[in-house]
Amino acid sequence: MAEHRLGILISGRGSNMRALVEASRVPDSPYEVALVASDQPDAAGLAWAVANGIATFARSPTGMAKADYEASIDGALRAAGVEAIALAGYMRLLSDDFVARWRGRVVNIHPSLLPLYKGLDTHARAIAAGDAHAGCSVHVVTEELDGGEVLGQARVPILSDDTPDTLAARVLVEEHKLYPRVVAAWLARQGRLALR
Repeated sequence: MAEHRLGILISGRGSNMRALVEASRVPDSPYEVALVASDQPDAAGLAWAVANGIATFARSPTGMAKADYEASIDGALRAAGVEAIALAGYMRLLSDDFVARWRGRVVNIHPSLLPLYKGLDTHARAIAAGDAHAGCSVHVVTEELDGGEVLGQARVPILSDDTPDTLAARVLVEEHKLYPRVVAAWLARQGRLALR
């Protein structure tokens, strides 16, 4: 039985969530996916999770105070026995209070070679800068946007005819390989993760 129970937060199709779930099903995986949660009740990734036997939670933050919305997500994660969280295309910024409650137990995958290009439009910015490579990074989530410790990266050459969309598609292929590998290694290094 896997040692760690992972929660995954998504906002859309959840392609990185799928990669994490599929990797969790190999015999020596150090984690199992205990819950997929979303801020978008109609997110396509939720339907995939349900079809694949994964517990889900969805709540729209519309009309809710941020603290109340995050309390509902936090409660669902804890009720599912989640010990660590992977953000997988979750398009809401977590509050400092939420990050503090889960300190050192939240990771994210970001589509750039951090510390380059924090935030949005990473592929367009890399192309505009004339960079030879783009890529993706898995990092620990802190209060600083895309600023936590980098746990792993994958590099992707930028081709002369690349557009942000073509580059994004090739980077996404690498994300699906990198994220499960880094999450497994990160969790395998952890002792039992005590809930606070």
